[in-house]
Amino acid sequence: MKNYNELTEQERKMLEEQFLLDPDPFYKKEEMDQLRTALKRTAKERFLVMTSLMKMNTMFSNARIVPGGAYPNKTS
Repeated sequence: MKNYNELTEQERKMLEEQFLLDPDPFYKKEEMDQLRTALKRTAKERFLVMTSLMKMNTMFSNARIVPGGAYPNKTS
């Protein structure tokens, strides 16, 4: 499939009609494209992404909602 920006106006309309009739193939193609992109990454890149996700998970699991926010307004 061509890049969407390279399509003519007529091709864009046809593609939009196809999507409205049956969107599943479009989602499956995008999912496969994302998997291919992920497989091209090196082990180091995957490790770095995973560690940053783990750090964020820990941070969010330890987060607490405090009334007045972290820095309450000071009246001075």
